[in-house]
Amino acid sequence: MNKSEGFKGKTIAITRPIERAQPAVEIVKDNGGIPLVVPTLELEAFPSKSLIYLCSEAQNLDWIIFTSPASLKSLFKYCNDFKENLNPECQVAVIGPRTERVLNKYGLNTDIMPDDYTAEGLLKEFQKIDIKDKKIGVPRTFKARDVLPEGLKNMGATVILAEAYKSIQPKDKSKVETLIDDVIKGNIDAITFTSPLTVTNLFEMAGNKKNRLIENLKDEKIMVAVIGPITQKPLNNMGIESIAPNKYTVKDMLMKLMDEMKGMT
Repeated sequence: MNKSEGFKGKTIAITRPIERAQPAVEIVKDNGGIPLVVPTLELEAFPSKSLIYLCSEAQNLDWIIFTSPASLKSLFKYCNDFKENLNPECQVAVIGPRTERVLNKYGLNTDIMPDDYTAEGLLKEFQKIDIKDKKIGVPRTFKARDVLPEGLKNMGATVILAEAYKSIQPKDKSKVETLIDDVIKGNIDAITFTSPLTVTNLFEMAGNKKNRLIENLKDEKIMVAVIGPITQKPLNNMGIESIAPNKYTVKDMLMKLMDEMKGMT
């Protein structure tokens, strides 16, 4: 990516988990901005009974779907022989290019990746093929929406839903509390969200400052950018305007934000 000064001197808050924040940090820095990494969400790998069961079913799977790098990392952490035991005919679907890159590192290739990097986009792709009576593994966090597993079941598939990791609020909330104060005081220029939980966790942790936080973000002095319409929904419910890119990636979100910020100068 060509470097620019599109974010020159602007402080951009990044609320995604720390292990996923680096690409956003680099984009903000490359464009003259100041990245402020304050995760409102932590990912915790978890060897649940359902994940271990999915591992035992590897040889019987027709499909396995990965909706995040975290689901991949957890599966291979606790089932290190998963690839060797996987049904040779099993096909693999991923939700987007970042998950695909991690998948490739584990020596697996993608058979399906939607143009729309959402559960709805994946379902649209599966509607093009016959998955009736097919056994599909879906490792993920149980806090994720039910759109994908329910949609697959409605198409006649048997879905093995496995809890691969937990999405939790940060154990140390001090940075988030400081971010909340910075938003209320107008000390940042923009805040970014990459999942509904990054939004809802922030407002839950705001406690008795929640209403002030909402009002300050409604004023639109601080720009709010989201990765896509699913992340936008909880903000819409609070009456907070946000911008979203046409393509649901962190890079596209930040480029859209940069364009909007240029238009305000």
